[in-house]
Amino acid sequence: MKGLILAGGFGTRLRPLTYTGAKQLIPVANKPIIFYGIETLVNIGIKKIGVVVGDTKEEVMRTLGNGERWKINIEYIPQEAPLGLAHAIKIAKEFLGTEPFIMYLGDNILKDDLRSLVDQFEENHPNASILLTEVDNPQEFGVAVIDEKGCVRKLIEKPKEPPSNLALVGIYLFDKEIFKAIDKIKPSWRNELEITDAIQWLLDNGYKVESQTVKGWWKDTGKPEDIIEANLLILQDIDSDNQGKIVDSTVNGQVRVAKGAIVDKSTIRGPAIIGENTKITRAYIGPFSSIGDNVVIENSEVECSVIMDGATICNLEKRIDRSILGRNVVINQISESPRTHKFILGDQSYVQIIK
Repeated sequence: MKGLILAGGFGTRLRPLTYTGAKQLIPVANKPIIFYGIETLVNIGIKKIGVVVGDTKEEVMRTLGNGERWKINIEYIPQEAPLGLAHAIKIAKEFLGTEPFIMYLGDNILKDDLRSLVDQFEENHPNASILLTEVDNPQEFGVAVIDEKGCVRKLIEKPKEPPSNLALVGIYLFDKEIFKAIDKIKPSWRNELEITDAIQWLLDNGYKVESQTVKGWWKDTGKPEDIIEANLLILQDIDSDNQGKIVDSTVNGQVRVAKGAIVDKSTIRGPAIIGENTKITRAYIGPFSSIGDNVVIENSEVECSVIMDGATICNLEKRIDRSILGRNVVINQISESPRTHKFILGDQSYVQIIK
């Protein structure tokens, strides 16, 4: 069985972070989001993965390489534009061949192991198997209606009046019949070939579609608040590991300090991760914080945030909380008169100032 990971799209809901990088490479617990998907597939024995790439293909290819770090083979499949999940499968037909395959959206993170889903697929031989989870906002997802045996009866993409609260998780298993379905459907009002339409075609034409419901947690990291939540969920399960240097500091809870990092006269309360060659001086790093590589934090407080590589935070009077700072961002508070604010912000940036 081969794997197909989707790493295209514009990531508009994550701007300005995605103006300069791929959404699948945004770090969660100091690891690019797409790594979690690759590791999930590797853990069930997948050896060959096709990665569908778009405008950010150079960055994705540079980060993932040929798959050597996971002892697998990665091939790249260029997609001219984000024309839908079914379109991504269509252009990957040569890579996938006629054998069953698993598709994983590169901006999703799943706690569950996929072994039970794969075992069910191999035992029952359906034409498609989908993963579902209960959500509070089903109108924002593809939604499934299932019977008491877990067989899928109907799929609707982002319904205004959802018939259920079971949303499609971005993980699918298909056999070769999916290519026939994709050839039969038409682009949606979004001008995309929708995977829900392809699966619905299978249902309408007598093919078998099964489902499983997620037992752990699942995150579609499409918005900034989703990044924060996914970071929190991942950090809950980390183990402590100190490879850096801690001087005159207090470290409580599960904390990872990478090699070359220095924590000086500071307090770290886990779960938290401190990246390589990062310097924390006279600072407070609170729970659920991921601090990237080569970061400088001095005389400041950070909690429940994602601070990316190369950022600098100095002399802040108030704590940074539930925030995402992109690579090489600088936040510095000075005491010179007159007291003014000075900003250099990209499109769609968000700043909150509390008196």
